[in-house]
Amino acid sequence: MEFKKAPVNRRVVQLNRWIEKGANFAIRSYDGVMGRLHLGGRRAAYDDLAYEFVGGAKDKLRAKHYDKSLRLLWKAEQHAPWSSFRDLTPAEKKVAEHALRELNPEEIELRERIAKPEFSEMLKQTYTPEQRAALVSILSTIGHGEAYAWLVSAELLGQLKSTGAKAAATMQVIEEAKHFVVLRELILAFDVSVPRLSAWEYLLLESALKAKGLEKFFGMNVLVEGVALSIFGLLSHLPGLEILRLFHLDESRHTALPINYFSEFDMTRWQKINPIAQLRRLRMIMPAIPMVFHLEEAAAELGIDIFEFTGSVLRKVLHLAQRAGYKMVLPPAVIASTINLLLNAYCLMTHPAHEFRDFTTAETTVGADQRAVEAEVFGLATG
Repeated sequence: MEFKKAPVNRRVVQLNRWIEKGANFAIRSYDGVMGRLHLGGRRAAYDDLAYEFVGGAKDKLRAKHYDKSLRLLWKAEQHAPWSSFRDLTPAEKKVAEHALRELNPEEIELRERIAKPEFSEMLKQTYTPEQRAALVSILSTIGHGEAYAWLVSAELLGQLKSTGAKAAATMQVIEEAKHFVVLRELILAFDVSVPRLSAWEYLLLESALKAKGLEKFFGMNVLVEGVALSIFGLLSHLPGLEILRLFHLDESRHTALPINYFSEFDMTRWQKINPIAQLRRLRMIMPAIPMVFHLEEAAAELGIDIFEFTGSVLRKVLHLAQRAGYKMVLPPAVIASTINLLLNAYCLMTHPAHEFRDFTTAETTVGADQRAVEAEVFGLATG
């Protein structure tokens, strides 16, 4: 696969690696001590070194229960036509195949393609070893994030009011489980080592999991899912990664859930203006900046301007937060301009030929369909 590589400063890349390794050791050592003292520490029972939950894969349990349950998932529109449910696709109304009843033709095609034994070999023929490693570095960032999304969405289920909201959250739990196990198999098919969570992503995801009450909506559905949506929109056009378009559709619903929920059950004024909560929201965003620098080399290998990607994500995340009613200690425009200044300062120090740019105006989602989906969620022009 031909990519026009983006320039990087190798010395700065190496410095970023050393800083991340030191931070990772300090953060995990602290959390380990606090955990042993039962004073906090890491919240998630997730082993990012093995890219698996604590206890291992246990795929037999998944196949016997999760996979089978999805195959046997009955549709209310078919079995209870008197109900208000309209959960059959047009293809399902014509073809009532029991095992694949919930899939449309595009999903069936993608499922068959990724299930082929030669899929891994196709990836090796399409991408160089360096490109495969770069893709895995970026995909695993959200692959680990899906593990946390699974845990957070399960906890959110108990926080939401109404039958409809709990049904929506239940579907997100199911979809996060599917995302984790399917994305894990896709990433492993590249046949390169999967990196652990970086220190910066560890901080971001742990803070989302530890958030109280409906603040989990901000940490996960606004921030983490906003990043995930953007990554899937960035890569889903590449050979072998077409299934990410389906992930992109799922994530669009997940990012819209807080907005739709708060339109029915608005946050109290104190929940919106609580200064401590506002500070915590801003603090959740901050680890994303060094996380960008950590991914710079992988993005450059694929011809991706990681700073344009960051600006695009930042604009969308702040817009989602504003639409949902989440306030922060600084106005969104000030946060965006400040982070834009930081990105430009970094580029000026590491790339002498850099000229000042407004990265927050960039749009890195590729594909008209994907941009249309995001325009509906964000209420933004497709550009």
